Parts: sequence; C-alpha cells; structure tokens
Amino acid sequence: MDWKGEAPTPSWMGWSRGHWEGDTLVVDVTGFREETWFDRAGDYHSEDLHVVERYTPVSPYHLMYEATIEDKNVFTRPWKIAMPLYRHLEPNAQLMDYRCIEMVEELLYGHLRKQPLVRTWEGQTMTVSVERKVPPPDVLYER
Repeated sequence: MDWKGEAPTPSWMGWSRGHWEGDTLVVDVTGFREETWFDRAGDYHSEDLHVVERYTPVSPYHLMYEATIEDKNVFTRPWKIAMPLYRHLEPNAQLMDYRCIEMVEELLYGHLRKQPLVRTWEGQTMTVSVERKVPPPDVLYER
C-alpha cells in the first residue's frame, strides 16, 4: 500500500500499488507481460497496459468494482468496466480455486510431465492435447 515505485519486472498479473480515497480502495496496476490476454478470445494488450481498479463498499454485502483500462499501443482511448461484487451468504458457500488456462499451465510446467501435452510448436504457438474427466454435477467436492 502507498508504494510509489515502478514495477521491478513485468509479471503475468502486473504490479499492484494501492491507496485509499475515502472508503474506496484504489489499486493502480502496471508492469504486465505483453504475452498475456484479457480473455480466451485473444483480446490482447501491450507492455504499456495500465489498469486502475476501484473497490467501493455500497452495503455490508456488496462492493462496486470499477476498472479503467488504458493502453496507448492498442486502444484509441481508455475504457471502463463496472460491476457489483456480491458476498455469498449461502450456507456452506465455498470459494473455489481458479486454475490458469491450460496454455499458461503447460508453458510453465509442461516440461515436468511424463507425457507432454504439446504436440507441435509453430513459433510461439503450441498445439496441445487436453483430455478432461468431468465428474457428475451432483458430486460435492471436499477439500
């Protein structure tokens, strides 16, 4: 919090610096690696991506999340997204782990597999073989 320095090195999720503006937590994020995407559709950014996130409480059970995204090398002007974030009040609600997409997982740890998933490489593009076993929806995951 309140650290003013630049990102020491580019990273997958960027370098976050936070401060408070009244009740709002403002998180300024820079230092992204240009190889990451916004989504699985391939919407990209450059190393100049700059994101300012705002988390504002609006009730004991809701936060308003807003992000301003700018990248002078990709977008003609900054753009914003906003959505409410809800606190789960259900009995036995669980926050599940988020798994990185297979490409990133394979890029970082694929060399450790007994049988690699990567079939071919074309430049920086890989073709992978992914097989998943999905349990029936009525199965409860225990931690």
